[in-house]
Amino acid sequence: MEANFGAILPLLTRYGVKFIVIGGGAAIAHGSARLTSDVDVVYSRNPDNVRNLVSALKDYEPYLRGAPPGLPFHWDEPTIKSGLNFTLRTTLGDLDLLGEVTGGGSYEALLPYTEEMTAFGIQCRFVTLERLIQLKRAAGRPKDFDALAELQALLEERLRRQ
Repeated sequence: MEANFGAILPLLTRYGVKFIVIGGGAAIAHGSARLTSDVDVVYSRNPDNVRNLVSALKDYEPYLRGAPPGLPFHWDEPTIKSGLNFTLRTTLGDLDLLGEVTGGGSYEALLPYTEEMTAFGIQCRFVTLERLIQLKRAAGRPKDFDALAELQALLEERLRRQ
């Protein structure tokens, strides 16, 4: 299943959620041809933002992806405050909400390495291509290493055009 950026990103924006798109979504925004099956965002953990995040997703049945059916999971502020990273299945599609990301840290730490871009029909913050490459290296998963060659080629092409 392909990630539903066209529904999830506008929803988060409409509710005033502070977030940064990373992962496959950022790669696509920077020119990658790879598909991704989920939306990956780093979110601010300040209390107002957590409240906005709960409000944005409450009608879309957020549930822990891969958890057995019936596992008690309540989408609310205390749950988010006591957790950090959430891999969710929603009625809009899969969403990874990251309070911190390996190699990049928190929303606030990552913010200087972002840029406002319009993609998927919405203007929001995306991690820069340079930082995305660093995040993929730091994650160290086979799928991230597979994406690195294309991302590096996109960066080199961008630097040639400057």
